[in-house]
Amino acid sequence: MEILRAIVTVLYVLICLGLVVVVLMQEGKSAGLSGSINGVADTYWGKNKGRSMEGALVKITKLLGALFIVISIVLNMNWGL
Repeated sequence: MEILRAIVTVLYVLICLGLVVVVLMQEGKSAGLSGSINGVADTYWGKNKGRSMEGALVKITKLLGALFIVISIVLNMNWGL
């Protein structure tokens, strides 16, 4: 049982590091003054953001966040120890 707990802990640390890296790679969401005047949603970039690298980073962030929560709960279970 200790080996399984060690494997899950290592996986947890790798997910934490991956989550930090993916979040730091993302761009800021605020468009600033120019975005509010010009209208960011009308641009080609605004319409196809889900297909871009930024969209992929958002999906990866959601996946890693969900895994982070699930593994946090699993690690906090007593496991009969």
